Amino acid sequence: MNDVWLTRIVPHAASRDARRDLGNAVGLHRRLMSLFPDEAGPDPRAALGVLHRVEDSPAGPYILMQSRHQPDLGRLPEDYGTAAVREIGPLLSALRSGANIHFRCVASPVRKPGASTRALYHLPAVVPLAGAHADEWWIRQADTAGLKVLTLHSQPLDSATGIRGQRGADQQRIRHARTRFDGTAAVIDPDRLRAKLTDGIGRGKAYGCGLLTIAPALTREGGTRA
Repeated sequence: MNDVWLTRIVPHAASRDARRDLGNAVGLHRRLMSLFPDEAGPDPRAALGVLHRVEDSPAGPYILMQSRHQPDLGRLPEDYGTAAVREIGPLLSALRSGANIHFRCVASPVRKPGASTRALYHLPAVVPLAGAHADEWWIRQADTAGLKVLTLHSQPLDSATGIRGQRGADQQRIRHARTRFDGTAAVIDPDRLRAKLTDGIGRGKAYGCGLLTIAPALTREGGTRA
């Protein structure tokens, strides 16, 4: 499998840049993309395979980022925080059918009603899902990713928000409802799983949604996953 890099950034609480990024999904996206080369085509996030999420810990929040290109951590502001990166391609290549894993994914579960349904019930084009409907969405996504869900715990999170674009009419407010899915699953199709691990799941991939991480089921829950 091609190189895949997992980066952990622990922001310093005193860093104004870090505090601003953690409170703005658009700003954090821009910060992370600044760690990569500029010449990556019309959709650099997808081309570089950049996915991320913010995790909470007793010591404070940290950023977990995955990419298909090694980030240049020297591009972070000097007082931003501490960072470490490791290559996880060999671990993903070693996935085998039948293995039991822990999984975690912060995703944006939604449904897209048809035009007639939207008109009848005055619904928006994209409807966020919660509770049992979000769980059903995740089970479908897991099946597409080559996983059979064994246990599942979901927790709603604050929406990812920010303002995209230049000042004026071109500005667009973004908002992605988020749910964190944790649980165990059996690997049914390692190739499909590797594809989803690198491509991400669902909407809002630029804004902290869609990063699926896994660990062997015998490993205690928590910590950095591969």
